[in-house]
Amino acid sequence: MTGIVFFRTDQRRRIVEFYTERLGFEEWLEQDGGCTILQRDNLLVGFCDDDRPETEGVVTVVVEDRAAVEELYGSLEPRARGPPETNADFDIYQFFADDPDGRAVEVQTFLHETPPVS
Repeated sequence: MTGIVFFRTDQRRRIVEFYTERLGFEEWLEQDGGCTILQRDNLLVGFCDDDRPETEGVVTVVVEDRAAVEELYGSLEPRARGPPETNADFDIYQFFADDPDGRAVEVQTFLHETPPVS
C-alpha cells in the first residue's frame, strides 16, 4: 500500500524546484489538473495549485545518518530555523527549515537502528 500527502500551494513550480533541487525529491507524477507528486524513497508528497496554500503539518525527510543531515543542512541553511541538533526525547538528530510556502520541513536521522519501512 502506498499513500500520498497533498498540500495546496500558490507557487507550485517554485515548490517543486525547492524539493527537487534542495532535498533530492524526484517528480513522480505530473497531473493535468494542476498537481505534481514528488517522491523521495518511500515518501510521496503532492502539491496542487490553489490560491490558498496549506502550511499546516511537517514534511519529514528521514536520511541514513548524521552526515546526510549535515549535507542537507548545507543546502537548506538559509531557510533553516537553526543548526542540526540531537533530540534525546525521540533519539534523533534533526533540524527544521521552511519551504517557500512557509511549510515546515524536518530533516532527521534516527540515532539507533530502526525497523525497515516497507
